[in-house]
Amino acid sequence: MRPENFKFGGGVNESVLHPLVLVAMLLGIVLLLTLPRKYASIPLLCLSFLVPAGQQVVIGGVHVFVLRFLILAGLGRFAFSRHRSHGRRFPGGFEVIDKLFLAWALCRAAAFVLLFRQGAAVVNQVGFLWDSLGAFFLLRLIIEDEKDIERIIKTLVVLATILAGTMTYEHYRGLNVFAILGGVMPVPEIRNGSYRAQGPFSHALLAGTFGATLLPLFVLLWSSRSNRKLAILGIMASSIMTVVANCSTPIMAYGAGIAAICMWPVRRQMRLIRWGIVLFLVCLQLGMKAPVWYFIAHIDVTGGSSSDQRAQLLNLFFTRVSDWWLIGTDSNAKWGWDMWDTANQFVAEAFTGGLATLACFIAMIVVGFKKLGKARKAAAGDRKKEICFWLLGSTLFAHVVAFFGISYFDQTRIIWYTLLTAICVAVAPALVKRSERMPAEQCLAYPGTLMDDSYSTHSPWLDEKSSHLPDLPIRDC
Repeated sequence: MRPENFKFGGGVNESVLHPLVLVAMLLGIVLLLTLPRKYASIPLLCLSFLVPAGQQVVIGGVHVFVLRFLILAGLGRFAFSRHRSHGRRFPGGFEVIDKLFLAWALCRAAAFVLLFRQGAAVVNQVGFLWDSLGAFFLLRLIIEDEKDIERIIKTLVVLATILAGTMTYEHYRGLNVFAILGGVMPVPEIRNGSYRAQGPFSHALLAGTFGATLLPLFVLLWSSRSNRKLAILGIMASSIMTVVANCSTPIMAYGAGIAAICMWPVRRQMRLIRWGIVLFLVCLQLGMKAPVWYFIAHIDVTGGSSSDQRAQLLNLFFTRVSDWWLIGTDSNAKWGWDMWDTANQFVAEAFTGGLATLACFIAMIVVGFKKLGKARKAAAGDRKKEICFWLLGSTLFAHVVAFFGISYFDQTRIIWYTLLTAICVAVAPALVKRSERMPAEQCLAYPGTLMDDSYSTHSPWLDEKSSHLPDLPIRDC
């Protein structure tokens, strides 16, 4: 059974901060405050993924993790700087994904507080908002253009290479080198006679998922000849992390990323393929004795997966909607054996924040795919741009598949926020140009407007040829 205090995050009662981590954190804060904006993501990502999540300072009963100190420093830098004072704070403006993310975080926090109605719940959700909103909008401030996205992917190659090496040692030697710092178990979990390497992450599932979902991003580097060696290194590191984690969910996410990449030749028939998948699920439902979601119970890649638990969790999720739809539920632990472990991101969103939170979370994913699809069509003829959008969509798809086997509860959330930010930034210029090409007669309902409020003529995405926009009512319809 889950310890009672885990509902509010659990954790230790005193500070756990290794001297090396303290030095690294202080150096990271200095770099965040002093480096040029385009390099600010490097210390943020390095400390996020190389420092165990358990490293923290307890102040008045509040757990302040290393990442939270970095978020404060980063937001403070932009709050007191004149950066982009002439234009908008975010490339593309405060757009739909930003609004959905804000709504998701606030709905989840409000529902959690209303569900438990305790002071500890308020403290817990302040920490959640600090982590989620702070990290996401800090990344939105740091990442401005495609070069920033490329720089982040290169940083992730280096981090994945380091993690692949340490996790390989852990898998074969049974010793987690990050345990020296504290915050993780020194001896990894054993499943079917093999160690499940977890590195600095809170679980091997999360470590493997982190590596697996990076694969399409590393393939993206291949499009540039100067980055092909880095791309090969990143692909190897991603593959190694997926294997040594020894978990089914990362392998499924890895396979989903590859499958999505391989769908590139039939990209213009994706509507037909999507409806084909729906038809397949309907036929599966008609042919199976159990509900279609019990198909998950038959998936076991490594030979020791708890797929039965995930299928039963989904079954209770669908059959007990009345228990969680309003503000979530805290009774799922009593529904059956191991039902406290919401190893499914969609179920975790519902049980924590109710239907509104789940709807916002799913909407973020849907809007992400929709924007990438529109951007790819707008970039028709520019093969490099089209491939970029397709690979970002492949990364998003890999995360969606991973969500069916694990919920992100440690620093893995940062890679999810980074992807959402990259999508917002990458599609902005393509959608602006798409609006420019729209016939004026389609937008007569918006007389006198140049473009959607989300965009500015000061956008760094506009090149010299497009910096002077035509005086047409081209609001995005």
